Amino acid sequence: MKHPSSNILVAGAGGFIGGHLVAYFRKQGIKNIRAVDIKPFGEWYQKFEDVENLSLNLGELPACNQAVKGMEWVYNLAADMGGMGFIELHKAECMLTVLINTHLLMASRDAKVKRFFYASSACVYAADKQTTTENPGLKEADAYPAMPEDGYGWEKLFSERMCRHFREDFKLETRMVRYHNVYGPNGTYDGGREKAPAAICRKVIEAQKNKSGEIEIWGDGEQTRSFMYIDDCIKGSTQIMESDIREPINLGSAEMVSINQLVDIAEGIAGVKLKRKYNLGAPKGVRGRSSDNTLIQKLMGWEPGTKLKDGLSKTYEWIEGEMN
Repeated sequence: MKHPSSNILVAGAGGFIGGHLVAYFRKQGIKNIRAVDIKPFGEWYQKFEDVENLSLNLGELPACNQAVKGMEWVYNLAADMGGMGFIELHKAECMLTVLINTHLLMASRDAKVKRFFYASSACVYAADKQTTTENPGLKEADAYPAMPEDGYGWEKLFSERMCRHFREDFKLETRMVRYHNVYGPNGTYDGGREKAPAAICRKVIEAQKNKSGEIEIWGDGEQTRSFMYIDDCIKGSTQIMESDIREPINLGSAEMVSINQLVDIAEGIAGVKLKRKYNLGAPKGVRGRSSDNTLIQKLMGWEPGTKLKDGLSKTYEWIEGEMN
């Protein structure tokens, strides 16, 4: 089923992925886009005057009823979240996000919304599957038996189940995507909510600005991750929304690197070599995490098209421009 030509809600539109999604729909010529976020307009990463922008607290049911009224498709990317430095220290706040998805589902059911998208996370995966740096890639089935990231991961896993049961009980077509570390321009790069690629870029730029010659790395730098560029994220998300895939599915890159290797790439972009100072007491998350893309390749023939070095170059350039 193709996207409708109008009446699409993006919840969390003031955030990183949500802002890029609104930009994508505008380029596609979709009319009557409603963009909603709890943040004041001045704090949105991207805001467009030719769409309907609303500042609402979607943790409250009346706000959700207002947001979904007249909409055909709903994309829920709204969440109180950030990188490992945020989610490890704000577990209760992350879990309160369950109110957003719960109330959006209820409002969408009552408003006869045709299709509902939920942005889940690789943090739903069982911790005992992520104890080594040589992670073979997490398959969708690895979410059970459940042992997700405490706080944020439990909220995501619970909300996946709620989407499933709203489809089964109320015939609301839901689609669930498990994102693996999305990065790119027009996102958070400081303040505590930033993720590793943006944080590393910022630290390399700061080291050049203050001529310190060194960079702090959280953990020993050997922990591994895979990172997906924002353009690939948006293409994959919209294709999954259009698809018949009703179960949660990975959306990420299988190009796994260590944090040390991520720093290597950022240093190469900047043309510098920095002394590394390892902060072993800092939040560092699981030991190894990567996306197994077997299922999405089988069902959709999908694979991210942006190499990490290329995406990080664009991200670095944008962050450098913002900091200058």
